[in-house]
Amino acid sequence: MKRIDLILDVDTGVDDALALLLAVRHPAMRLRAVTCVAGNAGLDDVVRNTLGVLAVAGATGIPVGAGAERPLIAPHRPSVLFHGAGGLGGIAVPQARRRALPHAIDLMRKTIAASRAPLTLVALGPLTNVALLVRTAPHLARRLARIVFMGGSAHVGNATPIAEFNAWGDPEALAIVLSAGCPITMYGLDVFFDAIVTPADVRALADSPKRAPRLAGRLLSYLNRMGQEERRVAALANTTLGDAGTVAAVIAPTALKTARLPVGIVLDGHAARGQTIVDRRARKGEGDHGGPLPMTEIDVALGIDAAALRRVFMDALLGH
Repeated sequence: MKRIDLILDVDTGVDDALALLLAVRHPAMRLRAVTCVAGNAGLDDVVRNTLGVLAVAGATGIPVGAGAERPLIAPHRPSVLFHGAGGLGGIAVPQARRRALPHAIDLMRKTIAASRAPLTLVALGPLTNVALLVRTAPHLARRLARIVFMGGSAHVGNATPIAEFNAWGDPEALAIVLSAGCPITMYGLDVFFDAIVTPADVRALADSPKRAPRLAGRLLSYLNRMGQEERRVAALANTTLGDAGTVAAVIAPTALKTARLPVGIVLDGHAARGQTIVDRRARKGEGDHGGPLPMTEIDVALGIDAAALRRVFMDALLGH
């Protein structure tokens, strides 16, 4: 199995925690560094959550850097209604004995520069840290094997009717990342909810004698409850892996169905701010497809093999 050298940029809420557990436990992953950004929660909570989850996973040697505490221009707007005030929905993780490094962008730069193999950078929150890397060290950004970001949508939004939360959280950062000059994959809302585990999977994780799977079971149970509230149903059969699906798709890229499409992001206006514009037309219109909005061709995820991603996650967490 080919090893994937990885930097993970997180705003650790509930599903970021699942992604961290998967990245640590899967044998194909070599997690070289974790950087934190304000998003689902404030930066201090994100750092505390990240260090605590890594402690549960037995990965206390992985360097963690504290990054941007707010977007490039707009104020920080946490996802309190979904992830709770502290980011983990009230689920407790250990208080880590170590502290994060104070400069996440420096950690990114040093990790990329020191790596013999091209690194994959997976971003699961607003793209502020990644944008700062692109602006301050463009030569290092171009050395990345790929940037995979969870964000955007070719269809509908969740933060607003047309804007996805991470893109809406720092649209200027996403606009900068689209100019990075390395391969980019957008894992957006079009596939986000399709990577799932079953109730039996959640029970198997929750009943495990090991700490990391048990924590995953609790996190997934929380996501299931929140899904019930959002859909106003008494019971929800399956539970989304959320951000962990992004990492699973990096591990099993053939499970991701992508199309090479022009993508831009709306920076002005009010109602449309943060919307990703994905040009899916087979034939362009009367003018340039970009018009006044800069567009970059990237790989956009439009479908997944849900069963394959479920196997990746469950095998890693249960050690099969």
